Amino acid sequence: MKYKHILVALELSDESTVLIDRAVSMANYLDSDISFIHIDGTHGEIYRELVDIKENPDQRPLNEHSMECLTTFSDYMDYPLKHFFVGTGDLADKLEVTIKEQEVDLLICGHHQDFWSKIISYSRHLINKSPVDILVVPIHD
Repeated sequence: MKYKHILVALELSDESTVLIDRAVSMANYLDSDISFIHIDGTHGEIYRELVDIKENPDQRPLNEHSMECLTTFSDYMDYPLKHFFVGTGDLADKLEVTIKEQEVDLLICGHHQDFWSKIISYSRHLINKSPVDILVVPIHD
């Protein structure tokens, strides 16, 4: 399948570069667009809407440290970034809407292999809500 728009779900950790590398590799091969999304679910839904920090760099929907981490990801990637969506709330709910609105056809996310019990239940929720293919990349600690 030729994916046209790849969305990468990022965490605030260095391991997210593994997901970025995988997206860039696929996008180079398929000539796809790449967008990023980061949802901070630690404090619930503070902001209802997502902010595209690529399009609106002056908007700061998260704290300064989080925004600096996210900026390092866009700086790290050696490929054009279409959108960088940032928000709060439930990742699966935000992804479902964003995927449809942005015509995303592949979602890339990661999982840590040493936290299976936590991840399996969350992954199932994410998979059940996703209207597109998902590539789950193992993150080795």
